[in-house]
Amino acid sequence: MIASGRAIGGGVIEVICGPMFSGKTEELIRRLRLARIAKQRTQIFKPGVDDRYESEHITSHIEQKYLCTPVKETRAILEKLADNTRVVGIDEAQFFGNDLVELCEKLANRGLRVIVAGLDQDYLGNPFGPMPQLLAIADDLQKLKAVCMVCGAEATKSQRLTEDKDQVVVGAGEQYEARCRVCFDPDLSLEKSTPKRPMARV
Repeated sequence: MIASGRAIGGGVIEVICGPMFSGKTEELIRRLRLARIAKQRTQIFKPGVDDRYESEHITSHIEQKYLCTPVKETRAILEKLADNTRVVGIDEAQFFGNDLVELCEKLANRGLRVIVAGLDQDYLGNPFGPMPQLLAIADDLQKLKAVCMVCGAEATKSQRLTEDKDQVVVGAGEQYEARCRVCFDPDLSLEKSTPKRPMARV
C-alpha cells in the first residue's frame, strides 16, 4: 500500500521518466529536498559517464543542483551507501546496467525509499538500458513530457541532432531536442535538411 510516496511498513521504488528536457532531474531534486526537510538522510548517485555539468552534483537543464556521488558501476552504490540513509536518489538511470533493477529491489526490501530518474527511450525510440524493468517494478511512476521543438506539441521522444550512432552519447541542447511522435526522426543528421513543419493536426 502506498501513501504519500511511501510504502507503509516497507520501502518503495519511485521512477521518474520521460524524454530529455522534460524536467526529470528537477522532479528528482524536488523530492529529495522534501525528504531532507522531513529530516530524512538522503544520498544521491549518478553514473560517472554523465559529465555534462559538475561531476559531484546532479544538475538539471535549468541549473538546479544537488550534491551527489558519481559511480562507475551499480555495485558502487551499495558500497558507498551509509547505514543511516533512508532515501536513495539515482539520476540518469538509463546509463547503468540491468543490475540496477536488482539493487533497487534490494534497497526497497530493506525499507528504503528509492527514487530513480532516467530516459525511458534512446535516440531511436527504443527502450533504454534498465528503464523498462524499472518501470515494471515501480511502486510509483511518473512519466513526464517535454515540448516538441518543431511543432510545440507534447514531446515524448529525444531527437539526436548529430550523426553519432552509439546508443550512449552524453549531451544537452547542442546535440538533442525534444520531439513529439509526428516530428521525431531517428534517421535525422546534421547533413540533412531541416524537417518541414508538419501539417496542423485536425
